Amino acid sequence: MCGIVGYIGKQNISKLLLDGLKELEYRGYDSAGIALLNSKKIDVFKALGKLTNLKEKIQKASLSTYDIGIGHTRWATHGKPTELNAHPHLGEYSYVVHNGIIENYKELKDELIEKGFKFVSQTDTEVIVHLFENYYNLLNDEDQAFKETINRLQGAFSILLISKANTKKIFFFKNGSPLIVAKGNEEGEVLFASSDAPLIGLANDVVYLEDGVGGIATAEKIEFFSDNYSWSTLPSSKQFAQKDGFRFFMEKEIYEQSNVVSDCMLGRLQDEEILFEELDSSILNGIKEINICACGTSYHAGLTASYLFERHSKIRCNVVIASEFRYKEPLLNKNSLFIVISQSGETADTLEALKMAKNAGLKTLVICNVDNSSMTRLADNTILTRAGIEKGVASTKAFSTQTVVLWMLSLYFAKQNDKISQEVLQKELHALREVPKSLIVSDKMHEKTRRLSKRYLHGHGFFFIGRDVFFPLALEGALKLKEISYLHAEGYPAGEMKHGPIALADPELFTIALMPENLLYDKIKSNVEELSARDSTICTISPLEFELSDDFIKTQEASHYMLEFFEMLVVLQLLSMEISIRLGNDVDMPRNLAKSVTVE
Repeated sequence: MCGIVGYIGKQNISKLLLDGLKELEYRGYDSAGIALLNSKKIDVFKALGKLTNLKEKIQKASLSTYDIGIGHTRWATHGKPTELNAHPHLGEYSYVVHNGIIENYKELKDELIEKGFKFVSQTDTEVIVHLFENYYNLLNDEDQAFKETINRLQGAFSILLISKANTKKIFFFKNGSPLIVAKGNEEGEVLFASSDAPLIGLANDVVYLEDGVGGIATAEKIEFFSDNYSWSTLPSSKQFAQKDGFRFFMEKEIYEQSNVVSDCMLGRLQDEEILFEELDSSILNGIKEINICACGTSYHAGLTASYLFERHSKIRCNVVIASEFRYKEPLLNKNSLFIVISQSGETADTLEALKMAKNAGLKTLVICNVDNSSMTRLADNTILTRAGIEKGVASTKAFSTQTVVLWMLSLYFAKQNDKISQEVLQKELHALREVPKSLIVSDKMHEKTRRLSKRYLHGHGFFFIGRDVFFPLALEGALKLKEISYLHAEGYPAGEMKHGPIALADPELFTIALMPENLLYDKIKSNVEELSARDSTICTISPLEFELSDDFIKTQEASHYMLEFFEMLVVLQLLSMEISIRLGNDVDMPRNLAKSVTVE
């Protein structure tokens, strides 16, 4: 979720870059920086935390007049959030900003170190600038050096590079991570950004770069390396730009889950193992159990994780609702790892529970989306989900990234405790790599939920049912529907239907049944048959068609139940959203709710 801006022109470049980065804050970041270049020097400013910290550094400096500049907001992937790891990254005379990941950076880094290049950061990005200078030293041609550099890089990356080899140029390239080139409203202006919002009001004509397209920009012209580009017009509304053309932020956030989960796994999902550089290596020393504490959607992610921790890590796992935990006079043992989960890191009940655990001397870990929040400052260890700012009040991408982090953590702990074979670990890693594909929203899937939504606007309520990890997913599906449609819905373990709730079954009770092929299919099939026999209206979500279904949403066949989990998650989110839209509700701002619950 990193952000890029760049500028060639005569305006106040430092202010323009800061303003552009401000427009990208909604994407989330933990550090920021800019590089400013004229014929005499390069000035670089970096700061951890919010942009105000960077702005203060710049204001204290005596700035010159500059010709070009580049800026960046960073989510840490390779290397911790530090000023050394913040962008722009430097060589001897060049600077680069980069979104994405360089998959072959270790190979390139080793090669460059052998040639005498010195690295100062822990990032994959730094190889780009050293590789460029290596080729420039050989060829004495900056344009060709950039092309040779691009040819060596593997992975997903968008790049802006500036160099004292030619102080009038910005080199750019896009492959797998968004980048836009724009002609400024003033003569001789060229702008770059990773989304529309920083460009609105400054430009009208833009190129949304396709993968594999790059070039060289000067005040006089923009030269593309290929003909695979076309000019288009910017939208006029910044909010529309931030929504990327979607009707609601919630809809945008459902669609971007595939990308943010990829960001979430960057640098952590290795070829042979899971790596969490941010964790103390002794985190499991003396630990006999895990306690997870959270509220709402984060609680559902924690419930999902409890199955995975016990299944993979072989560690007893308890999950409690934070608002109840505080008042039950809990027994806190120092052999427990206390994990709290929160999108904002400010949820009042969860924060107080974390304080209790700290005061009792427990090891603590927070899974959070906001760096420098109250919880991240308090906990012993932090894992950031890197979902970017979530503007829709009803959480979507926060849940998917939390669940992916917790799944990875269960495997990380399993490996540390020697509780998983390499063969099983490789199967899990393979499944994790497939998660972004499972979260892609197809036109067919969205259209199916849109058409079905008109059948579910009445009745006296919904049952969402599932087994194993699909039970917490059923809870999450019911919560999404309640939050934005204001219809009554409950999530249940499918096997519990016969222990009371089935008394409600009739044609006006809608049952949303999660029926994965790879996990307890026959068991939940039997439970759904019991509801169908009592005339409940049945909507099944499954790769296998069920003859008793009144409605059926087909998911893709998958090799792992968690891949089914994430695809069904998307279906539930879309269905809830489309029902809410048909009812005329404000999807992004449902009544009575706030994004960050900072009161009890």
